[in-house]
Formats: sequence, structure tokens, C-alpha cells
Amino acid sequence: MRLSSLLLLSGIFVCTLPSLINCEEEGIPKDKLLVLTVATKETDGFRRFLRTAKHFNYTVKVLGRGQKWKGGDYMSAPGGGQKIRLLKEALKEMKDEDQIILFIDSYDVVFASGPKELLKKFQQAKHRVVFSSETLIWPDRHLEDKHPHVREGNRFLGSGGFIGYLPNIKELVANWTGEDSDSDQLFFTKIYIDQSKRKSINITLDFKCRLFQNLHGALDEVVLKFEDERVRARNVLFDTLPVVIHGNGPTKLQINYLGNYIPRTWTFETGCTVCHEDLRSLTALKESEYPLVVIGIFIQQPTPFVTVFFERLLKLQYPKNKLKLFIYNQEAHHVRQVHSFVQDHGSLYEDVKLVEPEEEMDGGASRNLGFDLCRKDPDCEYFFSVDIEVVLKNKNTLKILIAQNLPIVAPMITRNGRLWSNFWGALSEDGYYARSEDYVDIVQGRRTVNIHEWFCYSCVESWNIRTHCDTGVTVSHVLEHFWNKFLIKKIFEILIKFSFEETCVCVGAFNSVLSSVLQPCPDVYWFPVFSNVACNHLIEEMEHHGKWSQGNNADTRIQGGYENVPTIDIHMNQVNFEKEWQKFLVEYVVPITEKMFPGYYTKADFDLAFVVRYKPDEQPYLRPHHDASTFTINIALNEVGLDYEGGGCRFLRYDCSIQAPRKGWALMHPGRLTHYHEGLPTTAGVRYIAVSFVDP
Repeated sequence: MRLSSLLLLSGIFVCTLPSLINCEEEGIPKDKLLVLTVATKETDGFRRFLRTAKHFNYTVKVLGRGQKWKGGDYMSAPGGGQKIRLLKEALKEMKDEDQIILFIDSYDVVFASGPKELLKKFQQAKHRVVFSSETLIWPDRHLEDKHPHVREGNRFLGSGGFIGYLPNIKELVANWTGEDSDSDQLFFTKIYIDQSKRKSINITLDFKCRLFQNLHGALDEVVLKFEDERVRARNVLFDTLPVVIHGNGPTKLQINYLGNYIPRTWTFETGCTVCHEDLRSLTALKESEYPLVVIGIFIQQPTPFVTVFFERLLKLQYPKNKLKLFIYNQEAHHVRQVHSFVQDHGSLYEDVKLVEPEEEMDGGASRNLGFDLCRKDPDCEYFFSVDIEVVLKNKNTLKILIAQNLPIVAPMITRNGRLWSNFWGALSEDGYYARSEDYVDIVQGRRTVNIHEWFCYSCVESWNIRTHCDTGVTVSHVLEHFWNKFLIKKIFEILIKFSFEETCVCVGAFNSVLSSVLQPCPDVYWFPVFSNVACNHLIEEMEHHGKWSQGNNADTRIQGGYENVPTIDIHMNQVNFEKEWQKFLVEYVVPITEKMFPGYYTKADFDLAFVVRYKPDEQPYLRPHHDASTFTINIALNEVGLDYEGGGCRFLRYDCSIQAPRKGWALMHPGRLTHYHEGLPTTAGVRYIAVSFVDP
């Protein structure tokens, strides 16, 4: 007795201990809730909806499966009447007046919490039917003034989600006689704005998004909230945690972004929890049983490292008799490389079709033709489209993509050291690509998981196909595009970040050279800087530019207009490459300079940087001279005995010659006073060197 009195006086509890169990039972039992949704066909979005429903143990009944959808597309015009018809038919069979019906869309909906929270919040609304709310009125703006005013919250009804008792829901749809293509939202809106009907059915809206969150018109209000091994969407305007998240209208990208996390698709504690579901494993198959793939290769502009692309293509770990190649080449500059690849390796593949520049096929038509080669081939299961700028770094690229078992999937493509990628995850209000909130973390590898995003807007709107970007495995690296008419433009990032560090000149070898630089002549140091690929392409790009000097003393390119010891050359500044070349010198040459010349520190400022061409019938040698530099860097770009005969450099003071300079290796020597030198005659072929006069 004393305990009961104490509890009543304190005002803390409304029930004494003996009746506490009865208080708990006043909540709506979870088994009274039934989720109804309409889905005439299965889509990725629908499967995601079912996955979240299963996670929280909702009981779901799907209406309209296998039927033809006649309810319109919602984007160009109102629709959805078919949903009301199907709901009305389904309710006829139900008799339990205590049954709670949750009717929601499914293609663009995820559950963020379970039935217990949903029913509690529904009960707290103190109405028999609760509709989701919106900030925007649809589809008839003329009805705006007829909506009841609210003190705080969203004022307009959203038809994508509502919950209520069975008798009230039956009364709600009882008078539906419309067509399947009529607007469901307009039908429910007219009931809601009719005060007598609203009171009779006992309808209210979820004004502050406690149960339902419609994203259209509210994107700035919704943020992710990470809890322990779980993720919620939080409405920061009303400080609520909605149970049902709906990507209504033009917010499909945003619901997919949220669906990448909610309720626990990805968390900080668990990482990705669905990345290994429904995979298609090839490990149990014989190579003869592998699916046939058509690889479409598209060359639409001058691009460096085309030969590297084909080398990596050859290394793909996939049976070549299960690959057909479609090569579209619009660039005459690359005809030679393409023909060389097809001639040397084309017979390894099941088939190769080549479209060349003279056929004058535009890019769009070429891609359609590539798709058609697969569509019209009864044995083709996959079409893999790849631009020539992309380098396939992972030998298992095809196996990884096929294993995802998805209708459309792309590997994440990045640019080394930059925040660029083919993954954006969002669109701006103007319909342009925009970075999602998680963009930087994903691109920088802090979330190294398979995050699936919509990045093909036409796929979303036209085909209802969810496209995926596989960020779990780095399988490719995109090269810079060359918008300038000179291919050399911006090549620094490729030569240094891609070719130097990844194409045969390994960073470990470069670092170790600091303690083991060769010294073929006094104070002349010799070390590797460029790979074969880098050398080949630097030559190729200079020849593509083609504006070689005439080797005359008069030279308007330099200060004073007079060159004392002229060469046949192209200056780096002719191709806007001087800034990038200085970055190369600072990052890769300065550490060696400071090691080999103790006490000397350089900013790697250079007066001249150029590529020289030696030919027997043009300029075979260079007379003895001093360089106008503190020190000189001389990089051999091709190979003696293979590309040319003769050549080399002789330091007269020391009577020391380097007659077989190694391709990709740099000679570093003082320029003034001590190292009087000459270029030895090139007797056959063509010799190329890259020269830099540093700190003049």
C-alpha cells in the first residue's frame, strides 16, 4: 500500500507495479501489422525493399505480381490508380477489424526500423489512418488553399505511404471507381481536404515525418545517422527518425544513396553486409563453360599508352576463345598500334571486328553497333564497354564484374592522386553530376566496399534498371584526356604518376638508386628515370607535334634570339609542358642531385628543356661545348643498336665517353667550366634525347 501511494504521489508512473504488465500489453501487437505493396515486376529496388523488410521481420504481401502495369510513370503525368484497385480487391478478403494495414510503395522505399517502433508512433498519432506528408503539393496545385493549415510540419498529403486500421482503410477506398491510370494521390487528397470525410475516416498526416519520410522537396532535411552497427535517416528540421524512407518523384538517386547504408547495408563496424550476396561464381566452371563476352574498345581521340592498353587487355585472366573484340578507332594517329595488335594477337580471340577512321562512323553509332554484336549473338551473355583511356590494372577485371551478377555494373575508375572518378553518386538540381556526401571517403579508399549507386540516369528513368559502381576492387585507372591539339599537353601526370611509377620503372628501384648511382665519368652520374613506355611515348608525342627546329644559330624561341650551339629540337614550352617538366625534376631528380652534390640545393629552375633528334642526314652530332647550366640532365629516349648506331657523349677534359647510353637512363653532370663535352656522331637510324639545363 505504501509503495502504491508513493508512486502516485511522485507523478512518475501512471501504473503501479502490479499493473505494469497490462500497460505494456496496451501497445498494438506486432502480428496485427500487415504490409501491403504493389509490384507488378521485380526490380533491384523491389528486392532492396524486401531485404529491408526481412531484416526487421515485417510481414509483406505483394499485390499485382505478374500483371501489366497500367498506372502511368508518375514522372510525366499523375497515375497510380491501379494501386488503389488492387488494394481495394485485397481488402475484401480481410475480416479482422483489429488488423493494421501499412500500404506503401516498394520500388523506391526502404525500412529504417521495425514494426514495434512503427506501431508505437502510429498509436501516438491518435488517429485511425495516418498518411505521409510532403512539403510540395501534387498533382493539383489549385487545391492548396483547401488543405488544413498546421502549426508546424508538412501540410500536404503524400500517397506513397499510409497506415491504418482495416475498417478505416476499407472506408478510405470504398468509393474508388477510377481508371488504373488515374491519380491515386489526387483521389486521397480530395478525401483528406473534405472535412467530413477526413473526420469520418479519422485521417491525419504524419506532419513531422515520424513514420514516413518523403524525400522530394526535403533533401536538405535528411542526413544519415550512424548508430552501433545500424544506420538511420534523420530529419534535422523536425529532429525525427522516420521508419519508412520513400524516394518519391525525382529523388531516385537519393534513395539509392541512403539505401547504400540503411538499415545496415554498410556500417563503420561491419563494412558492406550485402556485397557478397547473389554472386555468380566462375570457379566451378570449366573454361569452355565461361560466358561469352563481347568487349567493345572505343578510340575517339588521340590517347597516350595505346600499346599499354592492349598489353593489359592481353593479360586479362579470361579464356580468349570466349572473347569477341569490337574495336572502334576514330583516330588516324592510332591506326598503326591497332593494326599491330590485331595482326599479332587477333587470332587468339573468337572474333575481332574493326571499324577504322575512313568509315566515318560517329561515336554513338559505334556504341550501338558494339551492343548489337552482342544482342544479335545468341551465345553472347555480356557486353563490356571500355574506352581506350582506361587501363585495366586488375587481370581479373572481367571475372570480378561477371561475379557481381548484376544487369549493369562498372568498375570504379580513378585518376592517380586526384579526386576524379566515374562515381559521383548524386545529381545537382540542374541535372548535372554532383558529388555525394560519401564521395571523398569512397574514392580515397576509406570506405573500400562495393557501394552500389545509380550513375546512369537514363537507365533509371527509361529502363527502371539500377546500375552499379563496384568500388570494392580497383580494377582500372583512367588516363588524362588530351583536349589540346598537342598530345603532349598534360602528359606529366601520365608519364610520372602512371608510366614512371607503374609501368616498369618501379619506385623501389628508384629509391634505392640514391645509394647506388653509377658514375661512368668524374662527377657524371647515371641513373634510371623513365620506363621504355615513357620513352616511347615522349618520342611519339614530339613527332606528332612535329615542329622541329632547323638547327640554326638564329632561334626566336630563346632570349636574345641566338643559339651558340644549336640542335634539331622541340622545346617543352612549345607544347605547354614546361611546368609539368619542372615538377618531374623537383620530385624525382632533386633528391639525387642533393645526394650526389653535397651542400648544393636546387629549386630545379631550368632555362631550357627540350627533346633533341639526331639523324645522319640531318644533324648527326654536336660539337664540343659547355652547357649554359649549373647542371644538365640528359635522358636517352631510345636504344642504341636497335633504333640507331653510334651516338653517345664524350667529356673532353677527362677523355671519358659514354657510347652506349641506356634507354630511360639520365646522365647528370655540371654544365659550366668543368665538363666540356660533345655529342658523338649518330651513324644510322634516329637518336632522341631529352635535355634540361637546370639552375642556369
